[in-house]
Amino acid sequence: MILSELPFDADRMLAGLRRWVEQESPTFEPHAVNAMMDLASADLASRGAAVERIEGPPGLGDCVRAAFPHPDQGGRGVLIIGHLDTVHPLGTLDEMPFRREGNLAFGPGILDMKGGTFLAVEAAATLHRVGIETPLPVSVLLTSDEEIGSPGCRAIIEAEAAKHAYVLVPEPADLDGGLVTGRYAIARFDLQTTGRPSHAGADLKKGRSAIAEMARRIVEIEAMTDEDCTFSVGVIQGGRWVNCVPRACRAEALSMAKRQADLDRGVERMLALTSVDSEGVGFRVSRGVTRPVWEPSAATMAMYALAQDIAKELGFELTHGSAGAGSDANFTGAMGIPSLDGLGVRGEGWHTLHEHIEVDSLAERARLMAGLLTRLQ
Repeated sequence: MILSELPFDADRMLAGLRRWVEQESPTFEPHAVNAMMDLASADLASRGAAVERIEGPPGLGDCVRAAFPHPDQGGRGVLIIGHLDTVHPLGTLDEMPFRREGNLAFGPGILDMKGGTFLAVEAAATLHRVGIETPLPVSVLLTSDEEIGSPGCRAIIEAEAAKHAYVLVPEPADLDGGLVTGRYAIARFDLQTTGRPSHAGADLKKGRSAIAEMARRIVEIEAMTDEDCTFSVGVIQGGRWVNCVPRACRAEALSMAKRQADLDRGVERMLALTSVDSEGVGFRVSRGVTRPVWEPSAATMAMYALAQDIAKELGFELTHGSAGAGSDANFTGAMGIPSLDGLGVRGEGWHTLHEHIEVDSLAERARLMAGLLTRLQ
């Protein structure tokens, strides 16, 4: 089989991807995520896959499991994992409509990671359509809560991955197109400050502001960042009336480290910040979702070597490395299942209003994915 002759057309793929991008699917809007799952399910079914809906975590969207026809269907094969939730709130399309400018295409979630998920489905579907049987059965798992750390879908991911020999994750490629062969460890934290309320106009001095205390703590937390472990606060909510000294404020923090031991020390430092006085006024930290470090195994590096050979056949070089910005490969890699990540599109600006992909990478990466599916055994 000559990979370059497989019928992948970037313009046609972009037209299909546009439908996915224009179905907004922020994590905390389960009806929107489920509408996206409906669309993806229909696309998978129309391409010959057997599709199964999995009820999602409480308050979140569903998941989808699909399997392409194969003589050994149900056996240990290749699992493609992608998420269809995004960080962009409903209405982002009004500010950031889908558009194309030359080789760039813009839209909410187009890079992270609808583009990669779409091309992975297209790769498996094209092989099935042209009658190329893969050595191993190919399955797809689409999840609904990756952008918040996969707290509800982790068990689904780990249970499904345990049935397979390999995992492929089409998260965005590195800027140079390189693959991801490891992921940093990540921990999330829930923060809460408790103050003492008072009337902000009449009795300001009698109050103790939970927002002011949170502001001080945020500065303290982010100052803990060093070369081994980073700390950032990305969500804050507090107060309801401007004429009241706020009694409560909540926030969420993220910590990331290249080594598990460094993250463990970071977690200890965060939890040690809890401090509450006799009146119940103070600061509390509780641990949230954690992604374990994924360090590349020999089996993962063998997968990368195979991908590198395929890329050379297609006329480009393929680098690799460990990366931050955790993915569901953190879980499968930490389980010891050979996993390869960063197989999605090239682009920049994920999680921003200028998120975009390089259109020509759709066909290029689909061929790379197809090459892996035909050679992993």
